Amino acid sequence: MGIDYNKRPSAPQQPPTPPQPPAQPYQQQPPAYPPQQPPAQPYQQPYPPQQPPAQPYQQQPPAQPYQQQPPVQQYQQPPAQAPVSLQKVTLTKSAPSVSLTKQGSTTGQLRINLNWTSGAKKGGFFKRASGVDLDLACLWEFTDGSKGIVQALGNSFQAPRQGQPIIYLDGDDRSGSAVGGENMYIDLGATQNIRRILIFAYIYEGAPNWAAANGVVTVFPTNGPQIEVHLDEADQSALSCAIALFENRGGELVINREVRYIRGAQDKVDEAYGWGLNWKAGRK
Repeated sequence: MGIDYNKRPSAPQQPPTPPQPPAQPYQQQPPAYPPQQPPAQPYQQPYPPQQPPAQPYQQQPPAQPYQQQPPVQQYQQPPAQAPVSLQKVTLTKSAPSVSLTKQGSTTGQLRINLNWTSGAKKGGFFKRASGVDLDLACLWEFTDGSKGIVQALGNSFQAPRQGQPIIYLDGDDRSGSAVGGENMYIDLGATQNIRRILIFAYIYEGAPNWAAANGVVTVFPTNGPQIEVHLDEADQSALSCAIALFENRGGELVINREVRYIRGAQDKVDEAYGWGLNWKAGRK
């Protein structure tokens, strides 16, 4: 048997391809790079920190104009005894009176000071060896009719003698060497009780020498200027000197300069001004 070259053996059959699933619809894949970033936040500057709101503008006061300073004065040594300037009223013959009421000096305690030169050791004119004693005193009369004297003699240091004093004397300077002199006080809160007060001085011991004594009486009100009365006249035969008279003139208290030298002691001063007291001899 021959071989038929015109017939070839058929190729072996492949197994059937399994059916493919249907293709899915196309979905766009996100790009692989770069990854999606979150949306950027608004920019915040980390520095400087937030400042507080500015305060409202306030206008500054204008600068003071420049003032040139005075040149420095060269130090000068003050005089050894520079006079002290005090407001004073001096009663004189031409201007003998002043109203305490009008100058507002009728309150509180009014002080009356007597100062005089005494002593021999300091070149004064009244020698201590002679026992000279210049005393401050007053005759007083009140509106109730009572009257009397305030003086160291007889220990009559106040008026009235009983109760709250309207007038009193603080002591007795027997030599004139005390810095404060002798002082008498008048309560001007009782002005309505005062009719008149006569301030006077007398030499208790020693020969009179008023010119050499340099006596001065100074009145110190609580308000208003000081009032001075100088014993600038002299009668070498006089033992007493009426210095100043306080009078209540219808509610107005007036002080009047007297400087009247009297040849005699307290009884003669009484007689010269018509006080009408009874007198007898006395000792300190």
